[in-house]
Amino acid sequence: EDGKSAGKSSDTILACAFSSSGTYVALTDDSKRLILFRTKPSWECLSVRLVARRCTSLIITTMEDKILLADKSGDVYSYSIAEPEKTGTIELGHLSLLLDVALSPDDQYILTADRDEKIRVSLTRAPHNIVSFCLGHREFVSQIFVIPNYPDLLLSASGDCTLRLWEYKSGKEVHCCCLNSLNTCEATKNEKKYAVSRTTYCCEGNYIAILYDCIPTVSIFQLDADAQKLLCKQHISLNHQGWDIAFEETGGLWILQEDKQTPLLLYQPVDGQWQSVIEEKRLMKMSKYLHDNWTVFEGFVGKGSCYQNLYKASFDNMAIYLQKKEERLQQQKNKRKELQHESNGQTKKEFGVCFESIPF
Repeated sequence: EDGKSAGKSSDTILACAFSSSGTYVALTDDSKRLILFRTKPSWECLSVRLVARRCTSLIITTMEDKILLADKSGDVYSYSIAEPEKTGTIELGHLSLLLDVALSPDDQYILTADRDEKIRVSLTRAPHNIVSFCLGHREFVSQIFVIPNYPDLLLSASGDCTLRLWEYKSGKEVHCCCLNSLNTCEATKNEKKYAVSRTTYCCEGNYIAILYDCIPTVSIFQLDADAQKLLCKQHISLNHQGWDIAFEETGGLWILQEDKQTPLLLYQPVDGQWQSVIEEKRLMKMSKYLHDNWTVFEGFVGKGSCYQNLYKASFDNMAIYLQKKEERLQQQKNKRKELQHESNGQTKKEFGVCFESIPF
């Protein structure tokens, strides 16, 4: 309560992750707490640990033995699940703000993405051993994940409006998809800068859905694994800003949006296109639950972009220099005119005096 009253911290959840089996849930909040839950046979809080700095992303290993947590200072810490009270151990560090962390399905590689356009691939057992860098983005890297059924491929999203596919072990880029060339909707045409805030993947059909930051649109792509390309399949326009997305195993797409009356949407694939479902028991039940507990989301309504301050600041120094140079030249020109005018006036005065002194 003291932190809240001082305006320094809150219970706002910054990052959350489920383990692969769903047995564990880990989350961090604005009060620098790492909270671990066990969901089976019933929900139980196993520990509450303090972290050094506010977290930006976290993930649970496939073995479900560790939590990897990335923070704003650029460090990644590991926290034991088997020993839920044990303090964290620093694993690796960047010289920039970390935005996302991912693991290969076999837990052998840890991948980290930062504000300075870099994706770093390290060995999980020896994080100081850097395997490769995936370099090519021109703005911060907002999202990364290793594709589950193609574990040698990495998908990344950036503030430079691109999705990129990588053979991450070698750092080789195999495909780049320019999002601002897709003409998704009028909103994207009017926006100069927008990033991807969420990604979700469906192994059945190799579909990838992305949610844009500050643009009410969800785009669906299909991975052509043989050609190593992303094929744009569909754009879903929303009436409100989307907050999160998730695929079902069968391809159904859930969308959480900023709307109290209709907080949850469900789209089902029909003949290769996703169509909205309205009369569905699960959807109606979950929508009612979210509507009745809307106070949980009130702090996020109208919050705006979470990436706005991460874009590079651009300065046109030459234009500023030329403008100042032109101003100086104009000042010098005006000064010469004034001096010339004063000189002409003095000459006329002297000539008049001389003329009057001549006797006639």
